[in-house]
Amino acid sequence: MSDKTLTRMDLSEAVFREVGLSRNDSAQLVESVLAHMSDSLVKGEQVKISSFGTFSVREKAARVGRNPKTGQEVPINPRRVLTFRPSHLMKDRVAAGNKK
Repeated sequence: MSDKTLTRMDLSEAVFREVGLSRNDSAQLVESVLAHMSDSLVKGEQVKISSFGTFSVREKAARVGRNPKTGQEVPINPRRVLTFRPSHLMKDRVAAGNKK
């Protein structure tokens, strides 16, 4: 597995190369898409990208956890967590990359 991380700058550079927008316009487009996705998730909406996957927010209830070192019970507050479910096409594509 590589140590490479795909960044916003990498995405905007890819848009610049593939679409032909200026570098500034490409960066603004990537920022706009990410902001729109974030805003939708904050509202509790799902973000579904065909052939990629679905991002959604899940409500987790309050519960009692344990400190693994001391065994002491610790209350865990209710919270919202971000989840991602990859599409079958994405799963297949990633699995095909494992066959090297």
